[in-house]
Formats: sequence, structure tokens, C-alpha cells
Amino acid sequence: MLYLIGLGLADETDITVKGLEIVKRAERVYLEAYTSILLVDKEKLESFYGRDVIIADRETVETGSDDILQDAQEKDIAFLVVGDPFGATTHTDLVLRARELSIPIQSIPNASILSAIGSTGLQLYNFGQTVSMVFFTDNWRPSSFYDRIKENVSIGLHTLVLVDIKVKEQSYEDMARGRKVYQPPRYMTVAQCASQMLEIEDERKEQVYAPDSLAVGAARVGSKEQRLACGTLQELSQADLGPPLHSLVLLGKRAHDLERDYIRAFAIDEKTFDASWTKYYQGP
Repeated sequence: MLYLIGLGLADETDITVKGLEIVKRAERVYLEAYTSILLVDKEKLESFYGRDVIIADRETVETGSDDILQDAQEKDIAFLVVGDPFGATTHTDLVLRARELSIPIQSIPNASILSAIGSTGLQLYNFGQTVSMVFFTDNWRPSSFYDRIKENVSIGLHTLVLVDIKVKEQSYEDMARGRKVYQPPRYMTVAQCASQMLEIEDERKEQVYAPDSLAVGAARVGSKEQRLACGTLQELSQADLGPPLHSLVLLGKRAHDLERDYIRAFAIDEKTFDASWTKYYQGP
């Protein structure tokens, strides 16, 4: 059996009892380590699980899936995923490959940012499409996220923006030369995300959002060090929410008064919060 096991969001203790029982008996245990990260290192996981853990980077998962699936017809293989197993499409690809090989599959769900973002006080029923924000470069500034946000805004829904992480990434030059040299890990912040959103609005000028549109920045969701900050995009573009992982929610205009009362407690500046709420979100 191939088991895809969700680990939750924070540390080694977030795994479910069912998931931990499978990990303890599995032949091999892999940890997917590039779509997201836990807030503890591999050694803490191994100590808690009582098992060695094999790090599975992007290359391993996307091009070396046969190694992961080896002997899975006869033995139990555990594939650990931060959050929920199906929070990233890569894991769907792994399941499809296992099906081709007639390997039985079982998924053990857990909390993901898609559900835990409710800790902001924003109602999950009021969320539209989730979008991703990547690091901009000098010659690559993708803005497809803007069109998805525009669709959400048109019907008044919140938008969860998942921000980029770069783990074991190569530079274009090293890739072109075939050198196995990897860049240091990078994790996008709420401030970088808000800044890039404002840059694209300034370029597109479709008034999907504005510098004084309200958003909630979330850091280390699900951990004891969780931090939330609510403010305008301009305020968040200068906010420091500390270490990764970060995410951001752009408020939709259908925001409820109960949501307002909840998120106001995290306001960077209550006066600007109230002014923006009255301008964009207050009903007739």
C-alpha cells in the first residue's frame, strides 16, 4: 500500500494517531519537502516517530517516483505531506502513477492552510478561488493571479493567496550548465506578497484592489507562534510578521460584520481599518 499521510501545519505532534501508526510500521517513510515545510526539522520528526525519514525533494517526486513506489505492491510505503495530502497537484500525479502500477492507495487527511485559514476569523464559505504568488524576477512577473482575484472580487469573495517558497532550487545558469548547485532556501513574506500585488495593480490598472484595500496577513498558522495582522495592502507591504510560513487573504466586499469584529482585533491601525471598511465593505 502507498499511504499519503497529512502532517498538519506546525510540528511533529500534528500527525493523526492513524497516520503515526502507519509511519511506525511502514517499510520506508518519505517526507515531501518542497511544496511546504513544517516548523521543525527532520530530526525532530524522526525522534518522535522512532523512524528514519527520507527527504523527497521536487526532483525525487516528479522524476523519481518509481524509487518511491518500489515494492509498494508488497510493502507499506508512507509518503508524508505537510498539511493535507492533496493540497498540491504533485501528489495527484504520484497517485496516478501508483494506479498505473496497480498499487493500492490510502490517504490520511489532516489540517491544511485551506481550512486553518479560518483562524483569521474569516468565514470559509466566503472564500473564492485560491491563488499562488511567486517571486518576481527582473524578466518574469507572472500576473495570472490577478485575473483569478478579479473573478473573486466581482462576486465579493475573499481570496487566499499562497506565497512562494524556494527549496533546493537551481539558478538558470546552473541548470543550463547541468550543475547540481542549489540556491539557499527562500520564503516569501506577507510584505513581499502585498508589494507584488500592488505592483501588478499599478500595471494593469483595472481597479481590482487598491493600496487601501483590506487584507489579513497570517504567519505560522496552527503553531504556538501564529501571528495575524490586518490592515491595508499598503500597510501590509511594510509589515514584519516574522519567520515563515506566510499567507495573505484579500477581503471580499461581502465580508460580514462578524468578520469585521473578529479581524479588527488584529488591526495594524484601527483608524485606517475603520476608514477602509467604511469605504469598501460597509453595506447600504
